[in-house]
Amino acid sequence: MSSPIILIANPIAKRASERKIRKAVELLNSSGREVKVFLTGKRGDAEEMAREAAESGPSLIIASGGDGTFNEVMNGIVDTGAPMAILPMGTTNVLAKELDVPETIEGAIGVALRMNVHIVSVGKIDFLSDSAPATRHFFLMAGIGFDGETVRSVSSALKKCSGKGAYILGGVKTLMKYCPEPLAFTLDGKRYTGYSGIIGKASKYGGNFKVTPDARLGNPDLYVFVMHGNKQVDLVRYTFGVLTGRHLGFKDITYSRAYSIDVEGSASIQIDGDYVGRTPARITVAPDSLRLIY
Repeated sequence: MSSPIILIANPIAKRASERKIRKAVELLNSSGREVKVFLTGKRGDAEEMAREAAESGPSLIIASGGDGTFNEVMNGIVDTGAPMAILPMGTTNVLAKELDVPETIEGAIGVALRMNVHIVSVGKIDFLSDSAPATRHFFLMAGIGFDGETVRSVSSALKKCSGKGAYILGGVKTLMKYCPEPLAFTLDGKRYTGYSGIIGKASKYGGNFKVTPDARLGNPDLYVFVMHGNKQVDLVRYTFGVLTGRHLGFKDITYSRAYSIDVEGSASIQIDGDYVGRTPARITVAPDSLRLIY
């Protein structure tokens, strides 16, 4: 008899509901598989549940929720060999868009049950101060400076109620008081001064926008987008550049492939849409560290 499928679900994700979770379980049961469901209640639950589930040798762990839930589950099973699939029910579902996983229950469960396993390399961030956990991993990106401060300003309650609107409001609030300190970005030994940066492990950001279009989960590298302007008008210009796909042509940015990035100075950091702490930090790759189904 095969090991059970573990479904770890965040019932307060933007589009999640008990009805949708029940539908997912019905579809899994109809395939003849045993399913065990664990519902999260607070931040950190998904990671702990995933870590405990991985120790039991499940045939599959399915993370149901948004990008934050996916990040937690991944952090719980990275380097364990446990296979992971996703059931997108979040605000923007960037990872689902990156992997071309359908955002319908039927479509996502179908992908999970096909068990097409890819070995992927996730991002790794080591904090060099006491402001955050020593090490975290990420699927999509690490946003440093303006990006991190915007996410830090978004309350979980507002995010639940307004979804993407919460990030837009947070961005406007952050822009109004934008007065960044200079940061040192050292990319594989080459040093740059900037004020904000996005370190991408995947190509997509905030939906279907592409800040680091060359980044791929399957590759053991990162792509770095550093913004050198420090004025509010610069930030507005960078934002519109990303929206129109023209940002990589700006003269006051650095865009580069890298394997190791050291960031010195003081700035907020977000990974996969959740605030995690402040610089200084070192960002690298955990190669071939996850069995991901898509």
